[in-house]
Amino acid sequence: MAVGVFDLFTVGIGPSSSHTVGPMRAGAVFARELRESDVLGSVASLRVDLYGSLAATGKGHGTFTAVLLGLEGFDPEEILPDQVEERLASIAETGKLNLAGGQLLEYAVEDMILHPLTVLPRHTNGMKFAVADAVGNVLREATFFSVGGGFIVREGEEDAARAELEETKAELPLPFRTAAELLGRCSSKGLGISDIMFINERASRSEEEIREGLLHIWHVMEACVETSLKREGVLPGGLKVRRRAPDWLERLLKEDKDRNDPKYWQEWVNLIALAVNEENATGGRVVTAPTNGAAGIIPAVLYYALNYAPGMDQASQSDKDDVVVKFLLAAGAVGVLYKEQASISGAEVGCQGEVGSASSMAAAGLAEVMGGTPGQVENAAEIAMEHNLGLTCDPIGGLVQIPCIERNAIAAAKAINAAKMALWGDGTHRVSLDEVIVTMRETGKDMSSKYKETAMGGLAVNVVEC
Repeated sequence: MAVGVFDLFTVGIGPSSSHTVGPMRAGAVFARELRESDVLGSVASLRVDLYGSLAATGKGHGTFTAVLLGLEGFDPEEILPDQVEERLASIAETGKLNLAGGQLLEYAVEDMILHPLTVLPRHTNGMKFAVADAVGNVLREATFFSVGGGFIVREGEEDAARAELEETKAELPLPFRTAAELLGRCSSKGLGISDIMFINERASRSEEEIREGLLHIWHVMEACVETSLKREGVLPGGLKVRRRAPDWLERLLKEDKDRNDPKYWQEWVNLIALAVNEENATGGRVVTAPTNGAAGIIPAVLYYALNYAPGMDQASQSDKDDVVVKFLLAAGAVGVLYKEQASISGAEVGCQGEVGSASSMAAAGLAEVMGGTPGQVENAAEIAMEHNLGLTCDPIGGLVQIPCIERNAIAAAKAINAAKMALWGDGTHRVSLDEVIVTMRETGKDMSSKYKETAMGGLAVNVVEC
C-alpha cells in the first residue's frame, strides 16, 4: 500500500521500532500464517536466526523478547505492557513458548541463533523463522527484514511489494514522491501541504476516521507522557540512567505555576521529549513518530504548537483538535518523502534517518499550523534535516537511552527553531528539501557500519557501560 500518515504514526511498545516493533510484527505475521495453515499441530521445533544489527544490539533493544511475543501471536499495536510482562515471565519460568497461541514448544531467548557479523543482502536487520516436525522436516520458513519505523519486508516479495506500492500510489488523488511534486500539487490546487495529505488519506478512510485516528494518536502520545511522569528510579538495562522527567515536572510546576509563562517554553518541550523517550526506554507504549528512537520529538513540538503558538491561549478544544490533525498531516507528508526517497532506519543510514527525519517532520508540522505557506513548510523541513546530516547511531550498551533520550529534546528545539526561521523568510531558499533528503541517503551509504546501530563505534565503545 502507498505510505500514509497511519503507517508513519503507529502505536507500539519500546524501545525500538526497527528492533522491537518490526521483529514482533514479523513474528506475528509468521504466527498468523501457521495458525491459518494446517501445519501448526505438527510443529515440533522452532528455529530463529537473527542477523546484523538485530543480533548485535538486540539484547539492549528488546529484540529477542519481542520476537517471542510476536511468535505467540501478539501484535505491537494491541499488546499492553502488563501483557508483555506476564508472557515474558511465563516463558522465562516454564521455558515454553505458546507458538501462534496454539502449540506449546520448549523454546526461550537462549535458543535463538545470532549472526551479528553477517548482514543479509536486503538489509542489516534480517531475521529467519523456520518450523519443523518431529523428524526434522521443515514445514514452513520465512525471512523478514525490519527496515525502520516498524515496517517489515519479506524476502522474495520485494518486487511485488514495490509494484503494489506504485499501483496504490497511482490510485491516490494527488500522489507525490518528492517535495517538488508535493509543492507542485499545492500550487496547482491552491492548497496547503496538510490538505494534500488529507485528500490522499480520504482515498482509504472517511474524513471522520482520519480525524478520529489522528486524535487517537495524539491521545496515546499524551498518555505516554502521563505514564512516564509517574515513574521513579532508574531505567532498566544496567546503565543506571536516572529518570529525570518526574523531577523536572516538580520543579517546573513550582516555577511556572500556571503553565503559561512563555519564558519556560523550552523547559516544557524538553520535559515532553524526555518523558516520552524515558517511557520508550522502559518498554512502554509509545507512538512511532516515525520511529521509537525518535518518538519524543513530534509530541514535544506539537505540545509547543498547542501551548505557545500565537492565539492558542484563546483556542477552544475543537480548535486545538484541528491543530493536532493539521500538524500530523503535514508532518506525515514530509515523512512520506523520507520513506520514499531515503530511509528512516538507524541501522541503515544512522540516526539522521530517525531523529533527523522526526525533527524535519516536526518542523514542517509546526510551520503548517503557524500559517506557513507550502514553500515555508518545505523550507522548515529542509532546515531541520540539514542540521542533522551525518548524525550517527551509537547507543551505549545497545540501549535506546544514551544519547537517544537527550537527543530527542535537542532535535525538538531544532525543529521549533527551523520552523521559526522558515516563517521569517518568504519560502525561497538555496537548498531544497529533496536535495537534503538525497544527501542524507548518500551520507548513510557512506557512513561506516560502526555508526549504524551495531554498537561497534562511537559512544557505544568509548564510554564504559558500568
